[in-house]
Amino acid sequence: MTSRHIPCRAVLFDCDGVLVDSTGPAEDAWRQWAIEHGLDPEVVLDGMHGVRSQDTVAKYLAPEQRAAGNARIEEIEVNGAEGTVPIAGIPALLASLPENWAVVTSATLPLLRARLAAAGLPLPSVVVTGELVSAGKPDPEGYLAAAERLGVPIGECVVVEDSAAGIQAGLAAGAGHVLGVGKEEHLDLAHSAVPDLTGVTWDGTGLRVG
Repeated sequence: MTSRHIPCRAVLFDCDGVLVDSTGPAEDAWRQWAIEHGLDPEVVLDGMHGVRSQDTVAKYLAPEQRAAGNARIEEIEVNGAEGTVPIAGIPALLASLPENWAVVTSATLPLLRARLAAAGLPLPSVVVTGELVSAGKPDPEGYLAAAERLGVPIGECVVVEDSAAGIQAGLAAGAGHVLGVGKEEHLDLAHSAVPDLTGVTWDGTGLRVG
């Protein structure tokens, strides 16, 4: 396959589904949380990917119950993070990058730390987690904040995402390129897509794909 070059100065990664595969642990956690709160687990699971846990909790619990509900799902997810593994190709890609990458995730900082540690991946100097933004994905706030903290215009950044909400956030932010990861139909929204990050490398002036 012919390789292609995506020029950029910085790379902004989502975490779950991009850096790590936490699908099993995350769904187990939300299934347990749903059952504890008398909710249909399949309904809850259908809408929890790619958005902040606090936004999912707010869909199902009354305002006075949300603080406890948020604390409970955080506890379950952090305690269950040991099943998290790296996405194929990501250890090599991160090792090839200079200090020009960030993580923008709907997860909280404690959960991000737990999942990256379980997967054996480093925590970059710039992270924008769910509790640091006023609006979660598909709002572009997180990606705009990460680009600003890296000191790189968003138009010179590649956003790497797997969820529809995340892809929409990257596009709304004005990223120079949104690279989708996975095999879902909504990846057609991205500028281009790959099944995983195997063979994606940093070549000094951008990402080399293929």
